[in-house]
Amino acid sequence: MTAPTFGQIARGVVAVAAVVALVGQCRKPRWWPGRFFLWIMNRSHAPVTTWGLSHVSLGRHDTVLDVGCGGGKTIDTLATRISEGKVHGIDYSAASVAAARRTNRRWIQAGRVDIRQASVSALPFPDGTFDLVTAVETHYYWPSPVADLQEIRRVLKPGGRFVMIAETHRGERFDKVITVAMKLLKARYWTVQEHHDVLVAAGYADVVIDADPTKGWLCGIARNPGGPVSDGHAN
Repeated sequence: MTAPTFGQIARGVVAVAAVVALVGQCRKPRWWPGRFFLWIMNRSHAPVTTWGLSHVSLGRHDTVLDVGCGGGKTIDTLATRISEGKVHGIDYSAASVAAARRTNRRWIQAGRVDIRQASVSALPFPDGTFDLVTAVETHYYWPSPVADLQEIRRVLKPGGRFVMIAETHRGERFDKVITVAMKLLKARYWTVQEHHDVLVAAGYADVVIDADPTKGWLCGIARNPGGPVSDGHAN
């Protein structure tokens, strides 16, 4: 077998570096590649977001939080539909927060939107703040899913709803290819049942999972039944 040439080795190194860079931008966008990646996400996630949000009704006075807001397109959509309420967004990437603020500049100036850098594991809001919390294409990367879902439940009002929206789930028709991609991303890849079970484990009620088998999309809807969440998340 012929030994690889220097050019072949160099191209291989570049390819590996590109994959590593892409993985990093998916998990935590940064610098100018992150800005480009966020621009792409704002557009590519729009259809699944629209489908996911169709599962819940929005009141014009609602107070809503978008966890892992990315480039801010979901916040813009929510602010448009909630005519007299307020939308908050958090993301642990500084580049995402900056991009989301640019996307929602007009809403921020009008006092309708607030976007902060923060982690899902420690949300900077008092107990029982929100009528609705959304999470679009982000739960794959959360540090501790049950504890993080409990933290979201802490900031939901009793009876408030949580909506988890994803473009893919284990068991869809492109499963084999996506399994490889999710491993490269170091992302969780759950079945429909696993999505249901983690919401139940976090103390949510009325859990419903809707999955589109042709597109691979998934939407989980759950209600905060009220009462204490956990000793570790009390304010």
